[in-house]
Amino acid sequence: MPDVPSLFYTFHFYLFGLVAMASAVVFVTRRSPVSAAMWLVVVMFSLAALYVMLDAQFIGVIQVLVYAGAIMVVFLFVIMLLNLGHPAELADARGLWWKLAAGAVGLGLVAELFTLVRGATAAPYTLPAGYAAQQVAAEGAIAPVAGPLFHEYLLAFEVTSVVLLAAIVGAVVLGKRRADAR
Repeated sequence: MPDVPSLFYTFHFYLFGLVAMASAVVFVTRRSPVSAAMWLVVVMFSLAALYVMLDAQFIGVIQVLVYAGAIMVVFLFVIMLLNLGHPAELADARGLWWKLAAGAVGLGLVAELFTLVRGATAAPYTLPAGYAAQQVAAEGAIAPVAGPLFHEYLLAFEVTSVVLLAAIVGAVVLGKRRADAR
């Protein structure tokens, strides 16, 4: 019989993977840009959970702070600035089935929290050999990320920041032109 922590880890890995894939599909199929951006936040949180489960906590935190936080705030700011969404399109959960599904997900999360709290006295689960935990224990959590980022990929990192800045400036200019035309 397989051990319980291994089943718990495997179940949650597939759960967050399925949530990420389903949210990505919903993100692509939304008509409202605001609700599409919110579904993209769900994808980012699911990916952050997968990173944490793979013992890359630093990458998971950066995923939440940078992508689900800062980048999505910029996207929503640009969407609101261009006035692309209508208030009637913002609500995705309109019918009874969506509310029942949300309640079922909420009950599932409460059940998982109960399981975690009840099993808190058990020995913590450690990942098998070959995961990032050994590298983090030897070098720390920041060096494996910061080293390549500021050496091999510095040019790509800086070009990405300039492209994002140009996109923001372009959105402001487009929004200002539209406001002046009225």
